[in-house]
Amino acid sequence: MNKRSFQQAKSSGKKWLVAGIGAAVLLVCPSRGSAQSSSPAPVQIVALDECDPTTFNKPTDLPPGQAGVGADFCKNVSLPPFVTRFNDLFAKAKAGTPDPNWDFEPDDVTVKKGAQIIVVNQGGEPHTFTEVKRFGGGFIADLNGGEPVATECSAGFSDLAVARTRILQGSQLQVNGLSQGEHRFQCCIHPWMRVTVEVKDQDHDHDHQH
Repeated sequence: MNKRSFQQAKSSGKKWLVAGIGAAVLLVCPSRGSAQSSSPAPVQIVALDECDPTTFNKPTDLPPGQAGVGADFCKNVSLPPFVTRFNDLFAKAKAGTPDPNWDFEPDDVTVKKGAQIIVVNQGGEPHTFTEVKRFGGGFIADLNGGEPVATECSAGFSDLAVARTRILQGSQLQVNGLSQGEHRFQCCIHPWMRVTVEVKDQDHDHDHQH
């Protein structure tokens, strides 16, 4: 505001001066909000599976080879031939060729430091999204294909750290505060479901997903 304009405003009385100050505050506030909105955008990872409700939800007290996990465990809405039977899931894992329909997508992610990771379970059964130092097997030996168990998964859901990473069907898990560098996550139930997250410094130009 130049000198002449200021003198005109002053001569108009206090009411107009206060109004001018209020308008100036309104002009300043949006710019502060814009600066605060520059935090990294969240990144989404999806957990997928194709469990067969008919065979997964059979009672647990049936003879070996016929039993399942119990009622309402698998909530998948897919139908044959687009589902995997309970026994087939174990057979494939034992042969060292785990079912690729059990997967995290994407399985390699690069984010800026401070970005939130949101893991959404769009499959039909529970999974975990557990950070591990090294990839390995989970807490169900018959699904490990002979691979040594990842230390962080070994105690299963009796370990609160693992229980907190469980994602029920249709729900989500939020991961915050990852340090700069490489982080490995896997499902402690279906251990071939794996994700590598690379956290870059804030001045990294772009987020990338592969």
